[in-house]
Amino acid sequence: MKILVCVTSVPDTTARISFTDGDTKFSKAGVQYITGPYDDYALSRAVELKEQLGATLTVLNVGEADAEPVIRKCLAIGADDAIRVNAEPTDAYFVAEQIAAIARQESYDLILMGRESIDFNGGQVHGIVGEMLGIPSFSPVMKLDIEGTKAKIAREIEGGKETLEASLPLVLGCQEPIAEWKIPNMRGIMTARTKPLRVVEPSGSDSLTKVQKYELPPPKGACRMIPAEEAETLIGLLRTEAKII
Repeated sequence: MKILVCVTSVPDTTARISFTDGDTKFSKAGVQYITGPYDDYALSRAVELKEQLGATLTVLNVGEADAEPVIRKCLAIGADDAIRVNAEPTDAYFVAEQIAAIARQESYDLILMGRESIDFNGGQVHGIVGEMLGIPSFSPVMKLDIEGTKAKIAREIEGGKETLEASLPLVLGCQEPIAEWKIPNMRGIMTARTKPLRVVEPSGSDSLTKVQKYELPPPKGACRMIPAEEAETLIGLLRTEAKII
C-alpha cells in the first residue's frame, strides 16, 4: 500500500504578518513557518496506518526551498521519503494540479491532507485533486480505518456525523480527532537527514487567480471592565454603544 500525505508550510499562528508591493504580496520577513495543523493530523494517522499495514509513506509539498525544514520534520515523524514541487503555492487549482500530476506517476492508494490550510482556509484542494484523478474525495474526515481495499470513514456534516465505506484509492481531507499529533524523537530527527527528498519542477498551467490586495483585520477596540455590581451600567452600554440589545 502506498500513502501520500500533502503538507503545507504556513505561518505560525503567533506570527505578526505584513504585506509588500502595495499590499499585493505577503512578506515572509521574520515569519516562523510550521506544518499546517490539519496536515499534522493527516500525517499522524498516515504514520499509524504505515505501522499497521506495512505501507510506504511519502510526503508532498508544493513550495519553495524555505519549506524544507517543515518537510524534514515530517520525515522525522515517520514518512519514508518526500517530494517538493519547486513552486510558490499560488492558488488551490495550481496546487491541486501539482499533486494530481505526482499522484498519476506514482499510483498512490490513499492521498491524505488537512481539511484546509490555515493561511487561506480555502478547503478546496482535496476536492479538486479527486476530480482531476477521477477518484472519490471526502472531507472533513474525523476517523479513518483501512480494511483490505476498503476505507471506513467518519466525517463531520451539518448537525452531526456521517459514516461511510469506500474503495481505495481515495483523497481525504483530515481534521481532529483522527489522530493525535506526533512529536519527532531524536532518532527520527537524525534519520530524517538522510531520507530522500526529491525536488521536481511544476507542471501544468499557471495560477488562474491573482491577488488584488491583502488587508489586515481592523485593530481590536479597547476593553472596558464593568464591576459585577454595576449590571445596569453594562446593560446600558450594550444598548447605547455596542447596540447589540
